[in-house]
Amino acid sequence: MSVTDDAALAGFELLGKLEGVIPALETAHAVSWIVANAGRWSADDPILLCVSGRGDKDVAQVAEMRIMAL
Repeated sequence: MSVTDDAALAGFELLGKLEGVIPALETAHAVSWIVANAGRWSADDPILLCVSGRGDKDVAQVAEMRIMAL
C-alpha cells in the first residue's frame, strides 16, 4: 500500500496532535493509511499500529517539506 507525501505528512501531524508522539515518516504513512481506510472495520474493532523509528530525526525534513509546500 502507498500514500502520497502530503497524506504521510498529515499522518505525522495527526499522531503528534492526538497522542503526543512524533512518529518516523514510515509510521506516518501507516497512520495516514489507517485514517483513509477507517470504514473498513467496525468502531469497536481494535487497530494495531507498530510505531517504529525516531520521528525526532525527521522533524527538520518535515518542516522543510511544509515550507516548500507554501
